Amino acid sequence: MALLRDLGNTLGRWTGRPVAHVDKDSGDPDARRVRTAAEAADWATVRDVLDARPESEDRTGLLWAVGEVAGTERWIADIVEAEPQDPLPRLVAAVRHINWAWEARTAARASQVSREQFQLFHDRLATAESWLYEVAEREPSWTSPWYGLQVTGRGLQVERKVALRRFEATVRRDPHHLGAHQQRLQQVCDKWGGSHEEMHAFARASAFAAPGGTFLGQLVAVAHLEHWLALDSGPDSRYIRRPEVVASLNEAADHSIRHPDFVRGRGWLQVHNTFAMAFSLAGDVASARECFRATEGRVTEFPWYYLNGSAPAKAYKECRSSTGG
Repeated sequence: MALLRDLGNTLGRWTGRPVAHVDKDSGDPDARRVRTAAEAADWATVRDVLDARPESEDRTGLLWAVGEVAGTERWIADIVEAEPQDPLPRLVAAVRHINWAWEARTAARASQVSREQFQLFHDRLATAESWLYEVAEREPSWTSPWYGLQVTGRGLQVERKVALRRFEATVRRDPHHLGAHQQRLQQVCDKWGGSHEEMHAFARASAFAAPGGTFLGQLVAVAHLEHWLALDSGPDSRYIRRPEVVASLNEAADHSIRHPDFVRGRGWLQVHNTFAMAFSLAGDVASARECFRATEGRVTEFPWYYLNGSAPAKAYKECRSSTGG
């Protein structure tokens, strides 16, 4: 393995490009640490990492790092029972149940998901909702439970007005919460019962209502990628290469990743990867190359799994090569 890694690094130097690799934690060492602790059922360390990241600094990423670890549902249940007055174990248990629900459903099309799978999916999401509402009541200033309720609401297909209230509750506590806006964008896109028009309007309004340098500029790029994804082969390429789409992407980048106030805080890597994919599909080689170089070969699974669900780094490398980035 070490030999292969050294060979890859050597090839990267020969081509003048960093070797592309998936960065599951988007460069956040705390995510790696909390995931490792969850794998070891080490609640003391999980708590320490989560407590060190207050809600005001967006700890949803860390919660999801724990929630993705298989088996967490077993040991966290004991903590919930042992510490009935503490909201944090309930929050962790809820997030794990959200991930556990999607594991039961799988990423297959609805027609390929069995009745038993859907029942398990809904049961686990319903359990998560009950815990999230408990946490929200005990800690009314916390953002994470409301973000979680956005996710469960989409899975349970709550009414549109309920979904909107959950989004509004999240952004009242954190007006520029990227994850909350990403969830809302999915809620209003065509595949979840919205429309392309509603999706683009939401993305643009959210991005340009935020201060310059905001991560929310990513929403404009995601909206164009979602529109592209919804089209058949041929029309998809013609859509995303339209001059007005390319202009829209550049306007959003100017307000976001190119703005002098943009800071590489938590989440910046996914924002750059998203613009890199959008610009490369749009044929804006110079802008795509700029974004690829900023990522330094670090690949985020989203949005590259739209091109290759099993090998996002491969999709990244193919697009990067086509731009010379």
